[in-house]
Amino acid sequence: MNTYIEKNKDRFLSELFDLLRIPSVSADSKYKQDVLKAADFIKDKLIAAGAAKAEICPTKGHPIVYGEKLIDPKAPTVLVYGHYDVQPPDPLNLWSSPPFEPVIKDGRVYARGSCDDKGQMYMHIKALETILKSSELNCNIKFLIEGEEEIGSDNLDSFVKENKDKLKADVVLISDTSIISEDCPSITVGLRGLCYLEVEVTGPKRDLHSGIYGGAVANPINTLCKMIASLKDENNHITIPGFYDDVKELSAKEREELNKIPFDLSEYQKELDIEDIEGEKGYTTIERTGIRPTLDVNGIWGGYTGEGAKTVLPSKAYAKISMRLVPGQNFEKVTKQFSEHFKAIAPKSVKVEVLPHHGGEPALIPTDFPGYEAASLAIEEVWGKKPLPTRDGGSIPIVSLFEKVLGLKTVLMGFGLDEDAIHSPNESYKVDHYFKGIETITLFYKHFSAISKGK
Repeated sequence: MNTYIEKNKDRFLSELFDLLRIPSVSADSKYKQDVLKAADFIKDKLIAAGAAKAEICPTKGHPIVYGEKLIDPKAPTVLVYGHYDVQPPDPLNLWSSPPFEPVIKDGRVYARGSCDDKGQMYMHIKALETILKSSELNCNIKFLIEGEEEIGSDNLDSFVKENKDKLKADVVLISDTSIISEDCPSITVGLRGLCYLEVEVTGPKRDLHSGIYGGAVANPINTLCKMIASLKDENNHITIPGFYDDVKELSAKEREELNKIPFDLSEYQKELDIEDIEGEKGYTTIERTGIRPTLDVNGIWGGYTGEGAKTVLPSKAYAKISMRLVPGQNFEKVTKQFSEHFKAIAPKSVKVEVLPHHGGEPALIPTDFPGYEAASLAIEEVWGKKPLPTRDGGSIPIVSLFEKVLGLKTVLMGFGLDEDAIHSPNESYKVDHYFKGIETITLFYKHFSAISKGK
């Protein structure tokens, strides 16, 4: 390990703990001041790490933190992207320790945001400090750290479009993904897109007595469940008309290569405590989570859910539904397809509303450009093995945004693991990955500079 990192491990970890203690939940307005506090923290730490400039950039929502360390206009420039907002911690009763009181257990930091994305984002700030204190910086670095990633990055699009000159760079570097395993490092080269909606089904104008009206008036919860169930057939194939029209199918050779990635199905089931898997017929688990689109209910509610009994026939029922999209699909088109279909299948006994929340495009990243090559060399140097290119089932919509607006390819060099439980109770991040990530990032800059200059 880099000597400077080794000497400053305790401080690097202590600073991360300070950041993790800030409940910067972007989805809940009651945490608004905490989100602002996290932005200020990032700005101050960028300056302390050696950035020549760091500023809070207001948006219509939560602010963006911009920072930079520019050494030479002729040197290559890396734009680092990350986010300081986190998912809500609910359900709190399932956490083994308070979500915003970080603790280390079995070599892992447990806290909301420890992996997604505070732990991984903060590695980049410490990497800047490490380079400036222990070696030589050979490229320019710009930082774009936002506070709305977990709610769709609604204001990032306009910020990027309005600040193209400020954000001018040669490559984007992001650590917000995972590797296959500690023994098999990887670089993500594919991301699924996202379409997120909320549906409301309304029956009678008020809640009714289920004894007096039950069996004679439509129950919105029953109706909603039937409608949702009809969105997939017996083969788990999504039934929305036109949904698969734009899906780019992989060749048999590409599917064969994808399935060479190390994967133990029995361990997968054991880790999740499930008896069997489920998914679209004709595809493996790796394919289902990386190259195929999905439709899932993320939440459903209505009627009485309190303690004891209340014999009510509810007036309304709700659900939040997400669809992961693959290359070729467009989230705006899919939103329209879903909305039209969902309203069309509703019986006349109910009224339906569909409220789109947010979405993003899928992305494919090449493996033959300087950014990927630099990341591969850096990872091999630190982790001892050449990384494999993989596809991630998650979504980072800004990857396509950076390419469309700034013309930049992105390197997705993350160090999380499946067992980190991001978005779930007891989220964690390996302490060792935090420090190895910092070292890997410092080497990325060295290799990217050399490759860019043709050395």
